Amino acid sequence: MFSSPLKKVLAILILAFLALYIDLPKKIPVKFSAGGMNINKNLVRGDINITTERLTIKKNFDLVLGLDLAGGSHLVFEADTSKLSLDRKKEAIDSVRDVIERRVNLFGVTEPTVQTSSFAGSQRIIVELPGIKDVGGAISVIGKTAQLTFAELGDENDQGIFPTELTGANLESARVEYDQNTSKPVVGIKFDEEGAKKFEDLTEKNVGKPLAIILDTEIVSAPIVQEKISGGSAVISGNFTIEGAKNLAIQLNAGALPVSIKLVEERTVGATLGQDSVQRSIRAGCAGLLMVLLFMVLIYGKMGFIADIALIIFGLMTLALYKIIPVTLTLPGIAGFLLSVGMAVDSNILIFERFKEEIQRRPFGDALEVSFGRAWDSIRDANIATLFTAFVLANPFDWKFLHTSGPVRGFAITLALGIGISLFTGIVVSRNLLRVLIRESEGV
Repeated sequence: MFSSPLKKVLAILILAFLALYIDLPKKIPVKFSAGGMNINKNLVRGDINITTERLTIKKNFDLVLGLDLAGGSHLVFEADTSKLSLDRKKEAIDSVRDVIERRVNLFGVTEPTVQTSSFAGSQRIIVELPGIKDVGGAISVIGKTAQLTFAELGDENDQGIFPTELTGANLESARVEYDQNTSKPVVGIKFDEEGAKKFEDLTEKNVGKPLAIILDTEIVSAPIVQEKISGGSAVISGNFTIEGAKNLAIQLNAGALPVSIKLVEERTVGATLGQDSVQRSIRAGCAGLLMVLLFMVLIYGKMGFIADIALIIFGLMTLALYKIIPVTLTLPGIAGFLLSVGMAVDSNILIFERFKEEIQRRPFGDALEVSFGRAWDSIRDANIATLFTAFVLANPFDWKFLHTSGPVRGFAITLALGIGISLFTGIVVSRNLLRVLIRESEGV
């Protein structure tokens, strides 16, 4: 399909324009005044919103900023480990941290920081949520114990509540559903094999009687059992809003907290760098990029100009990828991007320096192809070594002996993405642009 260099260049340009469209801000103000014509309106970039019976895709392509650039919520919880022995305290705290981390991830927060701390003999969990300004909503999702229990209710003579062996420990999954009769949101739950058998026996025993569903210490629903229910599925109904049902499903899916926790500190964090510092960083980055572009043109002439075009395409594609994934952009993440810009330029420099040697003993077209081929080994080895470094810093398997800091991982992720795109632009984009623009101008 893309056999000729010209077709490849056209495909690259289409890809670059798509990336540019994604990179544009949500609203672009347009103001124009000439003669009797006045235009003052906002051009709005469209989002992806596809909804079918089986598939829902929504994407707004907004750039997600980290805690140091955009602010967010800072929460500190204290765990009650007074009833635990010393050898079990660390295990309990690690378990609390893991549960909170799962809840935060299900909540939709990107690049959160969840870490433990010991303060004056008490065990604390520090949670930082970039972009989350609703502290109360975050606390309601993170801090609840979410202990799910099914209980039998007594009759008129004995009005007690009798918990059964069926609990949240038997839960396999929970998700938001909608009642077919009332269209109100409910939480559908599914039990594992053991829980399904317990639920079947429980419903068979209580046909015609209420069965209480208790979350923590509150009865959220007490439906009348109409018949024995097989298959291990049930529904938690109540006066749920869509957000409330979603939060309950998050808590149930993430698991119950092994020990109770209480909130000891909460605050909304402003951007630590400040708007002025961010603007200065952008200006400094643009100045540095312009110097690199000018350097390439002065040293390598027309070939350097082609490399500059490839570098601009690299920037457009990288920013678009940050929005599509999305990647939470922090100051270390910006540093990772700038480092990958240097790697992208390095590829072209290796190729062009090789070209200077090859042009002395072979025709232009052959020298160009040989330069790319022979420089590839050096480019590949250098980038693979950097990718290994990024892998260690990202620590995707959560190895305890490596760093697990969110900002460090952000640096590693932006660096790895930048290297991957730089390989594409440095080899594929630059090569085909040179084939079409330089070789044709040289009459090759």
